[in-house]
Amino acid sequence: MGTFLFDKIIFGPVKSRRLGVSLGINLLPRGKKVCNFNCIYCECGWSQAVEKEGGYLPSRSEVYEALASKLQEMKVKNQKPDVITFAGNGEPTLHPEFPGIINDSILLRNKFFPETKIAVLSNSTMITKSSVKDALLKVDQNILKLDSAFELTIHTHNQPRVNVRVDELIENLSKFKGNLIIQTLFLRGNFNGKIVDNTTKEEVDAWLEALAKIKPEEVMIYTISRDTPEGGSLGKVPHEELKNIAKQVEKLGIRTQVSG
Repeated sequence: MGTFLFDKIIFGPVKSRRLGVSLGINLLPRGKKVCNFNCIYCECGWSQAVEKEGGYLPSRSEVYEALASKLQEMKVKNQKPDVITFAGNGEPTLHPEFPGIINDSILLRNKFFPETKIAVLSNSTMITKSSVKDALLKVDQNILKLDSAFELTIHTHNQPRVNVRVDELIENLSKFKGNLIIQTLFLRGNFNGKIVDNTTKEEVDAWLEALAKIKPEEVMIYTISRDTPEGGSLGKVPHEELKNIAKQVEKLGIRTQVSG
């Protein structure tokens, strides 16, 4: 099935099902995915083999100039974005200048659209790096992935290319002291001849237990909305089922957003 990659540093604004009118920032190579996860549902397709990754990363100054130019253009047209979102072709926190780029983006946001939020969509793998964590704590919405509380499920769904210990991941997420948003994609289907489903009672109960420990300010629950790279064997979870999962989260006193 078809997937897509961004070919610019700045993209959009686009209507995001979770964030509203979003102006995107891609810190990865243009037209090429770079990520330390290889999620079976990723709309950007499969991650390159490590030795084939390469690709040109935009510099801090290039990101600054591109964002300043776009925000100036939107200011003139009176097109205020709801959010400036770091997403793009892979994991944005892998960029070596990520902390400085966040600082620049906050300055530009304050100059052009002070009410606009800044969000980062991350797979949570770099939060043990103090400079990355500090940068994430500066933005309005640091949205961190946790698709399961089971290591086997994470290794099946997300196929990390770095060492991920789920107990350590949950502990590190809890160290944000509630200043984070957890995002979880629910899906079911088949992959490599095996059933995949993180909506079972066992999965949801363990995930809820993890959320109770992490205590995020919000949880974003969603499912597949675009083509996936594995060839169509994965399916969306019905909206009503997602809402039922959300009700269980809300019983923990955590605000929940559902997008099908």
